[in-house]
Amino acid sequence: MQKDFDNWNEEKELANTKDTSDLYFYEGEIWWISLGVNVGFEQDGKSQQFTRPVLVLKKFSQNVFIGVPLSTSGKTGKYYFNFAFADGQSTASLSQIKLFDSKRLVKKMGFIEKEVLEKIRTKVKNIL
Repeated sequence: MQKDFDNWNEEKELANTKDTSDLYFYEGEIWWISLGVNVGFEQDGKSQQFTRPVLVLKKFSQNVFIGVPLSTSGKTGKYYFNFAFADGQSTASLSQIKLFDSKRLVKKMGFIEKEVLEKIRTKVKNIL
């Protein structure tokens, strides 16, 4: 499959100039993130903005956090965690955890229950 690196680079340049000084996000929230076009089997964003839902797993500052990309296609195995979200099913791709800059945040979708967040964190710790 051919990847659209050229258009992603244009979107990435726009994201880099974004002012996030008045943007607030918290652990346990799910956001649409400009994830982009990545190399090989790394998770890619979709749509014209190259976005994907991402769970804020650990916030380090107003500018950076560790996030877990999500999918609606249910998967099983030690590198996935399935949970209910927004009247549907979501799958956290635990092998794809990554550090993100808040400039990638596009739109907040909602949040998950604290118990679910803790289960995901435990599973990530066990993998690492």
